[in-house]
Amino acid sequence: MQHSWIESANDPEGDFPLANLPYGVFSVAGEPPRCGVAIGDRIVDLAAAEAAGLIDGQGTFDRPALNDFIALGRDAWAATRARLTELLAAEGGNPDLPTVAMADATLHLPIRVTEYTDFYASKNHAFNVGVLFRGPENALTAQWTHMPIGYNGRASSVVVSGTPIRRPMGQLKGEDGPVWRPSQRLDLELEMGAIVGADSALGDRVSVEQAEAMIFGYVLLNDWSARDVQAWEYQPLGPFQSKALGTTISPWIVTTAALEPFRCEGAPRVNPLLPYLQESRPGFFDINLAWSMNGQVMARTNYNVMYYSSAQQLAHHTESGCPMRVGDLLGTGTISGPDRDQTGALLEMTGGGKDPVTVNGESRTFIQDGDTVALHGFAQGDGYRIGFGPCTGIILPAKE
Repeated sequence: MQHSWIESANDPEGDFPLANLPYGVFSVAGEPPRCGVAIGDRIVDLAAAEAAGLIDGQGTFDRPALNDFIALGRDAWAATRARLTELLAAEGGNPDLPTVAMADATLHLPIRVTEYTDFYASKNHAFNVGVLFRGPENALTAQWTHMPIGYNGRASSVVVSGTPIRRPMGQLKGEDGPVWRPSQRLDLELEMGAIVGADSALGDRVSVEQAEAMIFGYVLLNDWSARDVQAWEYQPLGPFQSKALGTTISPWIVTTAALEPFRCEGAPRVNPLLPYLQESRPGFFDINLAWSMNGQVMARTNYNVMYYSSAQQLAHHTESGCPMRVGDLLGTGTISGPDRDQTGALLEMTGGGKDPVTVNGESRTFIQDGDTVALHGFAQGDGYRIGFGPCTGIILPAKE
């Protein structure tokens, strides 16, 4: 446990100790958004710290997104982390480092999302959903255990935690053909998102080792899903409007460096992967995850149940020579354990709506207007935790 002169950072159950130092974008009292780092219950004002000559962000910290800082590369990431650790340390730190109270700040989307791709990388989730759509004998498609499956989503609908999400209208399957109405089977997906921190060129492939070095950090991610729209549209090209209503991410990007002590193996392999997907070291992290509805915890799981790591997903994304950009967001796909109380979506938890759950004394199958869904995550160290902060959204009624 590293101690800071900011006393709240020394709380063993706090999300933002000195060992974390996640990056975000904030504003205070109508001032323009700028870059910051969370520490305890405060935010280091990186723009002000750079103006005072305390750190060197090469002029990138006064901007409303972290992309330009991230694009400086791994050496800059490491140097800034080391310098902030020095300035914030209990011994030898600098109490004149400019900070603001997190309670006084508005948090913004931390990056300019250049592209968004969502994967389907939890074997438990893929099997459970496959059973609902195709039966247990065909739950996993033939290619699933050989490569990461994903779809290209909408970067334009990625929003920061706290942004309301409106129930979508959609074309659904009716008894006598398609009908037009608000989605009745609105769902969440408990995921993590990886932030790509380096470009790759058109026509180039990225190895798993290179992909790992390209990942700047991770966020919590809720890929809101209209299941009735999805069921009608998904064949033959997969999800489209059912996933375009909104994707919520947490405001703080926890760096790969902060998660390094928690590196671990993922789910056991069913069969060997092709060489381009094989990892020389484990690509997963021991991160406790949970989601709640209206304050009631519904499920708990761990990132280490995943079958494909974000580095493997990124490497596979470039298999065709597809170029990647700083600020690309890669969703892991729903993270589910083997048991009902470890599932990351109501579709699984309720067996497609056939087995309701109880939320604060009420029987539920899917999300209703006015519901608030929150994702939670942290890696537990010895006397400290590396947390992600809130990832919440409230559902507004459809515009009919």
